[in-house]
Amino acid sequence: MSELPELQQDAITTVREFFAALEMNAIDEALDLADPGIVWKNTSLPDIRGLDRVRWVFNGLRGDAFGFRIDMHHIAADGKDVVLTERTDYLRIGPVEIGFWVCGTFELRDGRITVWHDHFSWENFLRGTVLGLVRAVLPGKR
Repeated sequence: MSELPELQQDAITTVREFFAALEMNAIDEALDLADPGIVWKNTSLPDIRGLDRVRWVFNGLRGDAFGFRIDMHHIAADGKDVVLTERTDYLRIGPVEIGFWVCGTFELRDGRITVWHDHFSWENFLRGTVLGLVRAVLPGKR
């Protein structure tokens, strides 16, 4: 029997643990799963290269005013090195929670995330922002 299913599970588990740590605001724990040369890409935004810069971004989002969570809709691995995710990300800024669809590709090497490439629609993000504002302002719309 091939070892492929076990390797797939390991890559998927790494990505799941990465997000679980981010949701708990355990930035150092999440970044322990990343390669020092990680590249974080987001649709139409500049790439963020290296653990120190990724850590700096996440540390800037710490505190009671900010929050992050996800709903993982689908996750799949291609062998041991690539994991694809389809999810809804939720960014909270004060009372406003912005939900938007994201498709992510994670490349791993030696069990660590080397590339985190997220694709999202700005239109969907703006729609989520408007809905988040409405829910924050109007009672009963949460």
